[in-house]
Amino acid sequence: MFLRTLSSLESGPDRAAFIMPKNHRPDQDGTHRAAFDRNKKIIYATQDVCGICGQPVDKKLRYPDPMSKSVDHIIPVGKGGHPSDMANLQLAHLKCNRMKSDKWIEAQKEEEKEEGLKWSIDWTKYRSR
Repeated sequence: MFLRTLSSLESGPDRAAFIMPKNHRPDQDGTHRAAFDRNKKIIYATQDVCGICGQPVDKKLRYPDPMSKSVDHIIPVGKGGHPSDMANLQLAHLKCNRMKSDKWIEAQKEEEKEEGLKWSIDWTKYRSR
């Protein structure tokens, strides 16, 4: 139905109302862009270890090398993380950052701690002979 409506408005003035806006992120093109750029420079100057994998980051490597430097949002912007706050930014390898995507690593670690190790056998029901 949406396509039929859009195709009927291809030349009309109301067509702009049906065009979906780009996915805007405030750290890339919005109000936090200047602060994000400033904090990115600080992170590149002060941090040397990937916050995701814990390995050193070679700052001489350039994009698109998977081991090049990038800035990771610890709490993803899409999940409520602040786009330019230094407490929410860390140095990361480009590969690690892309693998993490919009996941929240700390939340996953906390869940693992609460759940503990997975048991292959429920030892509470085990009875010796």
